Amino acid sequence: MDFNTKAGDAAVKFFLTHKALMFSIVANVIIIYIAIKALDILYVKAQEKLKNHKNDAPILRLVPVLIKIFKILIIFLIIASFLQSNGYSVTSLIAGFGIVGMAVGFAAKETIANVFGSFAVIWDKVYKVGDFIRFNGMEGTVVDINFRSTKLVTMDNYVINIPNNIMADSAVTNITTIKARRIDMLIGIEYSTPNEKIARAVEILKAVSIDNPQVEDDPLAFVSSLDDSQITLRLYVNTKTRIWAEYCLIKDEVIREIIRRFREEGIEFAFPSQTVYIQKNEN
Repeated sequence: MDFNTKAGDAAVKFFLTHKALMFSIVANVIIIYIAIKALDILYVKAQEKLKNHKNDAPILRLVPVLIKIFKILIIFLIIASFLQSNGYSVTSLIAGFGIVGMAVGFAAKETIANVFGSFAVIWDKVYKVGDFIRFNGMEGTVVDINFRSTKLVTMDNYVINIPNNIMADSAVTNITTIKARRIDMLIGIEYSTPNEKIARAVEILKAVSIDNPQVEDDPLAFVSSLDDSQITLRLYVNTKTRIWAEYCLIKDEVIREIIRRFREEGIEFAFPSQTVYIQKNEN
């Protein structure tokens, strides 16, 4: 009997002795294969939707990451179930994964925070790709949202990457969702302005707003305060645009017209000044 025959007999004997174990291994491999293939099909469909529906991109970006997580969980659970059913204790294995997980968590806490921040940003629907937002004094258009950061392009064409955990914990103003931008303007006139001209100045602020076709018809103008060197008037009015560049041009028209009419009426704009009184001593 040669070596090949002995090896074949040993393999047959091993298979017959461990037949149940072998079938269990094959069954678990097949289950893992089918589950992973099903997840791969789901991933392909998600990728197709990601390309065809750009508006849904932030939500669909969750799918690839979730699929990878599910793959790992499926493989781990099936292997753990197989070991447990064949008399092996998986308690130490789970404990080992727990220790490793804690170490990884401490080492990558910022990355993990950004991932959870991404979930918060996406599910809260604070903004999406293409929206114009204001954040910490910056304004820009959102060009990308991934699982680490949000990418903005500012008005100066600078590209800024902001970690998503910061975005999730901060106040973000989505300017795209507003119906119109508001002009909120403070205008100072001299204390020497007669009463009738103060009233006329308020009327001019209202009239300039009403006469501009790009401004809403409900302006609010009033005397706001008495400051150190001026009487301060205030104008509240909504423009009919939410586009920043158009808003700037409308505001420019309003300011220029206010200046022109004030000068026509002889209403003087105030500037910082001080009055010094000198007392004369008579001896």
